[in-house]
Amino acid sequence: MRKIILGSVVAGALLAGGYARAQGADTLKDQVKKACHTELTTFCKGVPEGEGRILACLYAFEEKVSDKCVYAVYDAAAQLEQAVTALKFAASQCSQDLQKFCADVKPGQGRALACLDKHDKDVSQQCKDALVQTGLKKAKKK
Repeated sequence: MRKIILGSVVAGALLAGGYARAQGADTLKDQVKKACHTELTTFCKGVPEGEGRILACLYAFEEKVSDKCVYAVYDAAAQLEQAVTALKFAASQCSQDLQKFCADVKPGQGRALACLDKHDKDVSQQCKDALVQTGLKKAKKK
């Protein structure tokens, strides 16, 4: 069971690596670092961050990884998956607005969201609602 969970987490994290900058990613990273401190300083010492290398290291030592660490990695992956789902939903609901107002904006680092915000008066209500529902934008007080 542990092998399946850790393996799927590693695969999911490798696929979702581009989304690591999603809102709260640094907090998740800190939680995993704290929960996996022993493993990271014992088995994965010297392994550079990025491109899933830390997760691959944990996977390589899966039989020695504590339950606390496994849970922290699993929880972080689940939260990351929720964030990716929210981003996909918002992108689908805002696709026409993104094409209309932000076609020349390079994706990433919040640039598309900033572009939509810049064109807030012209953005569709469907897009505005999706941004609020996903937490990408706060609801305006009436």
